[in-house]
Amino acid sequence: MAKESAKEKFIIEPHFRLQEWVAEEKGYFKDEGLDYVFQELIQSTDGAHHYKGDKVGAMQSFEHGRSSDVSCACHWTVGVAASKGKGRLYADVYSVAPSGVFVPMDSPVKRPEDLAGVPIAVGYQSGSHYSTIQALEQYMPFDKINLTFADGMLFNRMDQLFDGKAQASALFSGPYYLAEQLGFRKVIDTTFMIAAMISGDPDLEDLRKFFRALRRAQRDIDLRPELYTHYYRKEFPQRFLGEMDPRRWGPGERIVFEPYTREVFEESFNWIREHQIFDAQDMGAGKYEEACVSLTAA
Repeated sequence: MAKESAKEKFIIEPHFRLQEWVAEEKGYFKDEGLDYVFQELIQSTDGAHHYKGDKVGAMQSFEHGRSSDVSCACHWTVGVAASKGKGRLYADVYSVAPSGVFVPMDSPVKRPEDLAGVPIAVGYQSGSHYSTIQALEQYMPFDKINLTFADGMLFNRMDQLFDGKAQASALFSGPYYLAEQLGFRKVIDTTFMIAAMISGDPDLEDLRKFFRALRRAQRDIDLRPELYTHYYRKEFPQRFLGEMDPRRWGPGERIVFEPYTREVFEESFNWIREHQIFDAQDMGAGKYEEACVSLTAA
């Protein structure tokens, strides 16, 4: 039976990356026969969709509920959210996003060691939170890593850095490239894994169609990234567009069509518990077979 309303269609939301935009432009979703709605929420809200205040990050957005059938966040948070029953981690694919800690060019911070005690703006229980700790633990004790969550999610903390109100900020993907372009200094790389979260109960064949389309888009980006970096302009609030030159930028997040394995899930879960990023009683059961779904296995 044909779907009768937009609410019954497969909802696609781009997540600060190029792949969904390329698949949409080239008609790959349509080629797969996917009945869908393409939902853009960053430029249309001038970035407000991505800033909810202090200590509100990716985990809180899952707890509040996301509207798209497939959404993305760092694999640490997706694993815990799925373990708590806020969705199912899609285990047939993961992605990797370039990320780093940036400071102004005139900052006295030159080396990672210099970040000891310096407030670093990150997203609460989001990729920048975990990845900054993992990167800096090589250089300093945990108690010297000074993370601040007050600057909120990605665009607001980028604003704070650009306006001279933040001493250091963790940025990824498009904002990472813009900071580089404008001369901010990357002190340390913090590249991290992203996982896909399945919300609700979408049709399994629709999921297969969606990911097949993204796989084609990823191949196109790998082959000719310069043809598609202009799509970053659709992933930024309007106020940044005048200073952006995405022709100079890299391809950003790369989707890897390999399994997100039990071993990776369990190692990440244990690392989160050891670092007490969540209360131990607020992490769910931590069982891979309950938290994850694989269409390959299905």
